[in-house]
Amino acid sequence: MDLNLLVCAILFSIVLFVNQNGVDGSIHTYHFEPFKEVGNAFLLSGGSEGIVASDRNSYIKFDNIMFYRTKEASNLHSSMAHSTGLIQAIIFEASDRDNIGGSAYGGQRSICCTPDLAKIEGCKQGQVIKRPSSSDLNWPVVLDTHFTSNYSSTNLPNQQVQISKTGMYNLFFISCDPKLRGLTMSGKTVWRNPNGYLPGRMAPLMNFYVFMSLAYLVVITTWFYQYMRYWRDIAPIQNWITLIIALGFLEMTLWYFEYLNFNSNGVRPVHITTWVVTIGAVRKTVSRLLILSISMGYGVVRPTLGGLTYKVLLLGFTYFLASELLDVAENVGTISDISGKARLFLVLPDAFLDAFLILWIFTSLSRTLERLQARRSLVKLEIYRKFTNALAVSVIASVAWIGYEVYFKATDPFSERWQSAWIITAFWHILAFLLLCVICYLWAPSQSSQRYAYSGEAVDEEDEEAQSLAKGNQDGEIGMVKIEKDQNSFTLDDEVEEDKRE
Repeated sequence: MDLNLLVCAILFSIVLFVNQNGVDGSIHTYHFEPFKEVGNAFLLSGGSEGIVASDRNSYIKFDNIMFYRTKEASNLHSSMAHSTGLIQAIIFEASDRDNIGGSAYGGQRSICCTPDLAKIEGCKQGQVIKRPSSSDLNWPVVLDTHFTSNYSSTNLPNQQVQISKTGMYNLFFISCDPKLRGLTMSGKTVWRNPNGYLPGRMAPLMNFYVFMSLAYLVVITTWFYQYMRYWRDIAPIQNWITLIIALGFLEMTLWYFEYLNFNSNGVRPVHITTWVVTIGAVRKTVSRLLILSISMGYGVVRPTLGGLTYKVLLLGFTYFLASELLDVAENVGTISDISGKARLFLVLPDAFLDAFLILWIFTSLSRTLERLQARRSLVKLEIYRKFTNALAVSVIASVAWIGYEVYFKATDPFSERWQSAWIITAFWHILAFLLLCVICYLWAPSQSSQRYAYSGEAVDEEDEEAQSLAKGNQDGEIGMVKIEKDQNSFTLDDEVEEDKRE
């Protein structure tokens, strides 16, 4: 493979994504956000996060919250009027969501109190309907802000709401006044857990990344020792494995420090997070290209990929872009523990490319195994069979976990199981690490590294089968004829032409 081309393509993509403006993380910032009409209310979502209970260190803080109404709405009131418009900030735990709003006589559910609901619910007309929580009569918390006179702006006093119960908390800004159409808001809210600003579902991942960093450190130390010990016998595949191990260690370490910075400062600088995400996307891309190249027999039954190199690089570059966009959408920006549906459109290209890669990998593996069997390269054949089994187990585990992930999210629409949601992310890192360990074991640097590399038919047959040079060449030629005949029916890619040119 042409390493320089791949590096240039990756660096170009990194530049495209890093040149962005800064965005806050768990500190939710609002820049003249418009209220949306929902039923009989105007509503703006302020965020949702899992928060662990604490007497003092867990809270939601309101900072410099300003509301703005239109000039037309202001002109409807005189300068002597006192209260000319109400906005309510309501905080509630996900399990109390049914305590917000109501319906009259089994009709459509309303957020704001109507004359009929005032008779049934005992609520105040023109305000949000809320009923006390069964676990705490002081919840949900409602903070009122009034416009006065004919002013076009008003502010919510700076204050913080202490969180004394662990749960998934939601914040909404709501106005029930029909005259406040066109309402906007600016300011910020700070969400804090006992140990820092990390959202609840992300906090366990910080410790997980420490564990993964140590695991990669053990692997990279062992691998580097063997690499330096047998550096004269290193095969090209082992150089790629070294790169992936280094990228994996760097990614896990940077994720830890990125989370540590986020947890300490409450902000998540977009350029730092983008760099970490980009390194992860590079690691995933290079890993998949390595597996595909090994499956094609690169460095084992063929010295290069030939004309397939550019197709492999193009697929890798496309996968990198899809992975980068998805990871940026999930990690860069304001953090909310409930993911948006719009991210589904970024998941689909990534999933499609993964499926295509799996198909190409196993098709190539099948052909490589046939070639090794035809050549009677039993040592290489055994390595590839173990590699195939490891990949098969990995794919089965991935499909099973995807099914579990879909079930997990489908049965938890309000993210009430947020405390265990970190396992979804952790699984993919663990699976990638285990598969890398298998590859490291199968292609570990040793005195016989070159024995498993491509070295021509005569050398392979003499070393691996202990046969005469003449007989080895004859068997190899027969094997090549058989493979070339089989390749005439292969239509997934152009491997047949490449094999013939070899």
